[in-house]
Amino acid sequence: MKDANSVLSSYSTTVFEVMSQLALEHDAINLGQGFPDEDGPEELRKIAADSLMEGPNQYPSMMGIPELRQAIADHDKRFYGINLDWKTEVMVTSGATEALADCLFGLIEPGDEVVVLEPSYDCYIPLIKRAGGIPVIVPMSAPDWKLPIEELDEALTHETKLIIINSPMNPTGKAFHWDELEALAELCLRYDIYAVCDEVYEHLIFDGRKHYPLITLPGMRDRTVRIGSAGKSFALTGWKVGYVCGAPDVLTPIIKAHQFTTFTTPPNLQKAVAAGLSKDQSYFDNLTKDLETKRDYLAKALSDIGFDVLPCDGTYFVTVDIRGVHNGRDEEFCRYITTEAKVAAIPVSVFYDIEGPSNLVRFCFSKRMEVLEEAMKRLEKALS
Repeated sequence: MKDANSVLSSYSTTVFEVMSQLALEHDAINLGQGFPDEDGPEELRKIAADSLMEGPNQYPSMMGIPELRQAIADHDKRFYGINLDWKTEVMVTSGATEALADCLFGLIEPGDEVVVLEPSYDCYIPLIKRAGGIPVIVPMSAPDWKLPIEELDEALTHETKLIIINSPMNPTGKAFHWDELEALAELCLRYDIYAVCDEVYEHLIFDGRKHYPLITLPGMRDRTVRIGSAGKSFALTGWKVGYVCGAPDVLTPIIKAHQFTTFTTPPNLQKAVAAGLSKDQSYFDNLTKDLETKRDYLAKALSDIGFDVLPCDGTYFVTVDIRGVHNGRDEEFCRYITTEAKVAAIPVSVFYDIEGPSNLVRFCFSKRMEVLEEAMKRLEKALS
């Protein structure tokens, strides 16, 4: 038999699947994979169920149903002051990962350089390589994960096609400050590159902070694509409903990639997400408050056990330095606590394509409070 694709064949099974299966095998509480343990708003699930029965259940528009695309445009206007033409600047995808793939397949040519900040979400590098791009890695440093402007300036060249920005950032929980985004925008303009912005955690940002989309900065409107996800905003990660927003000239090649990937997304789910994006401010405020409470609990509990807890501006995740409780590597530690403490976590080193730190571990706090409390009891007992 001839060899399969060398890029994707070189990757092992994703660590999220590995650790989730290990958690199931050992009956462990899964604080590794980033999903809530309760489903999102009942009224949205009811809209999806009713729409499934009432129909239609045939192919909707490749771009997404008009109701959802209008809701996305209204949402971005309401929260960020972005004026989008829903007919030409908004496209629905089957999750944010598909949106990322469409952006990379649509925008880069083989040999183009793509700048990635690490640690980074695990699909970025494989998708860049499969599209024929050349990843250029710029590492960030704990504990504050400040945007490394000088290193970015050195990494960018006139061969660079685009940069991927994730804010709030998985796995670090970093949300970029306004001054960091201004510096980033200046670099994008100077080197004439696109920015692909993964903003799926836009509504999961804490401590009174505000999310600033890069697309709103001067000069960035025509070179930035903004990716959002209903899975994170409504705790419905299994629905896989995402979207991409951008100026027509930028979005058009992304649309071409989308039409040959999934083409479309279940219409009943789209209808429910449209209703979700139209929810009033109190829903989003309560979502943030609930997760912030859980973050604070988990951060304190982990600190009391002996971990050095890093700052968390947003997302579902708290990152800790394990050296106060364990002398080994992060992967070894995660396997140990899964089998012995019955609590699963994710080693941060897997979010690096280059050699990364081996002392950082990510815990997910988007769980019921009683689940978090039981997990901390188990962890404290095992590590004491």
